[in-house]
Amino acid sequence: MSAAVRKPAHLKALAVVVMVFGVIFAVAGTATWALVSGNLRNEQITVAEDASSFAGELVDTPWEAWAQADIINHHALDASGGKTYSQLDREDPVRETMMNGSFLRASLFTSVVAFGVALLVFGLGVVLIVTGEALRRVAVRLDAPAVAAAEPVSV
Repeated sequence: MSAAVRKPAHLKALAVVVMVFGVIFAVAGTATWALVSGNLRNEQITVAEDASSFAGELVDTPWEAWAQADIINHHALDASGGKTYSQLDREDPVRETMMNGSFLRASLFTSVVAFGVALLVFGLGVVLIVTGEALRRVAVRLDAPAVAAAEPVSV
């Protein structure tokens, strides 16, 4: 077997492996997005009516989570007179409100990050699928001259 015949076989195998990983990544990204969205939906959090966007909406997307985290921050700062948790005296009763607001915001921001990772993984999956298909097409083109050269020429 010549090297020209073996190269497309390796390239075809690589193309399949890349496409399989692409499908795995795309499915994993989609599943992660759905799981995060479903878990947020189960919490029954609605965006506050005075939020800058998505007011009254059920939090189940990264944009709604971000909007709710933002309005929680505004409410907490209003309650503290504009002071952050660390700026409040340890004995100030508002400090607990700031701490709870901080925990809620951190949880919502964690879901925003999870959505971002899910989208990244899905996007990488799509890129791998496209790359694998391109590799497969290159392998087919490299294989075509070898097949044509092996066929007898009729005169």
